[in-house]
Amino acid sequence: MSIVYLSLGSNLGDRVGYIQQATSLLSANPDINIVATSSFYETEPWHMNTEKWFVNAVIQIMTTLPPEELLKECHRIETFLGREHISENERYADRVIDIDIIFYDKKMIKNEKLTIPHQFFHKRAFVLVPMLEIADDFVHPVFNKTVEELYDDLENPETVYLYGTKIEE
Repeated sequence: MSIVYLSLGSNLGDRVGYIQQATSLLSANPDINIVATSSFYETEPWHMNTEKWFVNAVIQIMTTLPPEELLKECHRIETFLGREHISENERYADRVIDIDIIFYDKKMIKNEKLTIPHQFFHKRAFVLVPMLEIADDFVHPVFNKTVEELYDDLENPETVYLYGTKIEE
């Protein structure tokens, strides 16, 4: 079995509900076992032209699915929950659910469909903060730094709140 970290996010509709549904659908697959789930975090959009904040979480799973099959399963769940996949030029758009493979064991994969480790993981507080909660000592196979060290290296992290603690002005 492989150890995998997935990032889940939503900024449309019932954001928490979509992440919960996606997690439930992942766990319904007999080839996937959820090991750990972070808290939910409310996060400002990262490099997007939108006012809609996200709810994000990271889960650790064990799976027998190879990376490409896991990606297909993530896309199947996204589509089932109503995500409309758009062109590569518009990849940072509002969405009901987004499921990204962050790490798959210590594998390094780069092809036209899949990049593991996720190419922007180390720049995104909205993924690093929930990952800190469940695997702060995981070592990035490319940068050879822990998640905690990568978080400490962030220069201008986007705002991340534990869900339900953001104070509206």
